[in-house]
Amino acid sequence: MPIILLLALAVGVTSGWPVFYRADRVGRDGRTFRIIKLRTMVQNADALLMVWQLENPALFEEFERDYKLSHDPRVTRLGRFLRRSSLDELPQLLNVIAGQMSLVGPRPVVTAELKKYGDAAPRLLRQRPGLTGAWQVGGRNQVTYSERARIELDYVSSVGFLKDVTILVSTFFAPFRFNGA
Repeated sequence: MPIILLLALAVGVTSGWPVFYRADRVGRDGRTFRIIKLRTMVQNADALLMVWQLENPALFEEFERDYKLSHDPRVTRLGRFLRRSSLDELPQLLNVIAGQMSLVGPRPVVTAELKKYGDAAPRLLRQRPGLTGAWQVGGRNQVTYSERARIELDYVSSVGFLKDVTILVSTFFAPFRFNGA
């Protein structure tokens, strides 16, 4: 918690308030919940995305395909560091405590992303989403969304204690690799 508070203060000082970003995600059994992250983008990021839909169709097409942008101009300077180190996700520990997420599992998705999983979406939703998971330590931004879906589905098909411990240990070193979004 002290680390989260220090990072939240840094976000507030460098880019204003609010310091947390909350958004709906689909969790276990299709129940929606609010995910909590440190805010890494400018305050009007969602509005900017809608403007880009009209002004820059190629950029918006990338967002529609990958549900993220490789070089998102909405991300703040501190936000780039937080994302690359994955420290922006630390507040999701509150989602874990609330029972909405687990430490290890597939990444929580927005409703629109479920179409990327096709008929396998119900398999994905049998697991509680994780703060970390197979995709974060086994590909992250170096793979396409379809490859991400395959990694996540492989994980939910073979969940196990040893696999989860391996992912947790690998996650501990992830902030030092700086390969986040």
